[in-house]
Amino acid sequence: MITLIGNIIWLLFGGVFMGLAWWLMGVLAFMTIIGIPWAKACFVIGNFSFLPFGKEPIDRRYLTGQADVGTGDWGLVGNVIWCLLAGIWLALGHLISAVACAMTIIGIPFAIQHLKLAIISFAPIGQTIVSKEVAQSARTNNSN
Repeated sequence: MITLIGNIIWLLFGGVFMGLAWWLMGVLAFMTIIGIPWAKACFVIGNFSFLPFGKEPIDRRYLTGQADVGTGDWGLVGNVIWCLLAGIWLALGHLISAVACAMTIIGIPFAIQHLKLAIISFAPIGQTIVSKEVAQSARTNNSN
């Protein structure tokens, strides 16, 4: 119930606008054909940006226990290209939203969430979104 309330308030504190920004970047990336891998990442993170509470981003290596194209060297190259072309703008949007949210006491948890999304904006390839429980389990299994 707390997660639902948090997500509803989140939508009012910038979640709608930033989710739409992620989707817009995804559409633009998809239109280039070569940008389809970035578009997929945009839509995944965009969905997370709409309703982030109760979910968490995690590197797919931790989740699956093995590397793939998005988590290896090609993922790094893709994230560098992404950061230069679109990541900076999405991060800036999240930073502006974080400052606006932090101006009120009730908005501080939402500002923190915007800062987390700003960090993800720099390197979304190789990330996936799972429930907090699944993320915690994956991190516990990989730390052993």
